[in-house]
Amino acid sequence: MKCRLEYLFGASSTAMTTTTEIRKAPPIAVLSIIVSMGLLGVGNGHLFAYVPVRLAAEGQPPWVAGAVVTALAIGAFVGCMIAGFVVRRVGHARAFAACSAGVILSVLMIAPAVDPYLWIASRFLYGVATSGLFIVSQSWLNDASPNNWRGKVIGAFYMLYVVAIGFGGYLIRFIELDGAQAPLLAIFFVALGILPVCLTRLPSPPPPASISIAVRSVWRISPVGLVGMLSVGGLTMLVQGFTPIYVSQAGYAKDDVGLLVLLMQFGMIAIQYPLGALSDRVDRRLVLIGASMLIVVFAWYAGTLDLGSFAVVAVVFAIWAGATETIYSVANAHANDRADPEYFVSLSSTMLIAWSLSGIVFPGLATALTPYLGPTAFIDVAIVLSVAYGGFVIFRITRRSSVPDADTGVHQPISAQAPYSAELSPQLGDDTRYDRD
Repeated sequence: MKCRLEYLFGASSTAMTTTTEIRKAPPIAVLSIIVSMGLLGVGNGHLFAYVPVRLAAEGQPPWVAGAVVTALAIGAFVGCMIAGFVVRRVGHARAFAACSAGVILSVLMIAPAVDPYLWIASRFLYGVATSGLFIVSQSWLNDASPNNWRGKVIGAFYMLYVVAIGFGGYLIRFIELDGAQAPLLAIFFVALGILPVCLTRLPSPPPPASISIAVRSVWRISPVGLVGMLSVGGLTMLVQGFTPIYVSQAGYAKDDVGLLVLLMQFGMIAIQYPLGALSDRVDRRLVLIGASMLIVVFAWYAGTLDLGSFAVVAVVFAIWAGATETIYSVANAHANDRADPEYFVSLSSTMLIAWSLSGIVFPGLATALTPYLGPTAFIDVAIVLSVAYGGFVIFRITRRSSVPDADTGVHQPISAQAPYSAELSPQLGDDTRYDRD
């Protein structure tokens, strides 16, 4: 069934002149958005490390940390749903400022003391606001960037954000857990990130029009891509959200947790780049199977590993995280290879919703299973999910060979921590004629 959601970004009939003016903007103007989101990434990474370490230090039960991760995912889904309405009402620049204010308010909620329910509500609000920021900023960048360097702009956006997350996590080594130093530092970077957008010369894109979320049509275009998003949203939240919790409960100090967050980001770059490049040369589905198996092997190893050696722990989780990022970017590329260009945005919109739903369901499942399976429940869920997705891709290969007439684009390094949202485009109808996997 086709689900219509008027929340993303479509081209208006008056957009031509405005878009032309935007695309004449100097590169420094586009850089303002990238820098703003990079500063947000520093604050985000800092909280990724701080929240589980602080909860462990306070002796909170394991369900609290899991619920915090699930609340963040639910908030991200809600943010996806409402971002378009906010932009339509007030425009990109004001929506960016409003979402930034939401981030600041959410961080202020965790500053006074550790209250489990207040922290869960805080991370929900944080998820809503940051998801809105991603959608607004990516839509703005896509509209402002000419075709001949849009890929470089988006690639720089994601890589800077990934590195910023790692740097923010590393900063926990230099703050005290007691008091409000960590929340205040996160607020500092978020507030600093508002300034480049407030001072930018980049005009806002035209107001959004309605667009369709067409699950059945996207299934016809790329079952492997759609199921990939239904898997990798959960896989991302499991490895990124639960790893700091897991190592904190195992006794690692905040310095080690911060360093691990940093090394996981560089591990993602080291794994995603070569596997992404390989997917440009072979059937992308083979790379997806390989990445799924990497997750199975290294997640299993993480669950049986003696956590005494930090170097081994860092390598194992970095490879696991990198394989997860590979599934996200290659599944996106595989789906786009099989869609006509005018359908790219409806495709990415539907896959973004699938990613968000997965990010809610599987962390929630891991949280529910933790009292029965122990702290490795998130690892067990990730292994089962990876096996299921890898098996599905193998099944699709047996059903359909590689499509020789499908144009294969160049793999673009994008991050599952900043899920790729839509740009301006027409709608995707139910009469889509594809079944190309």
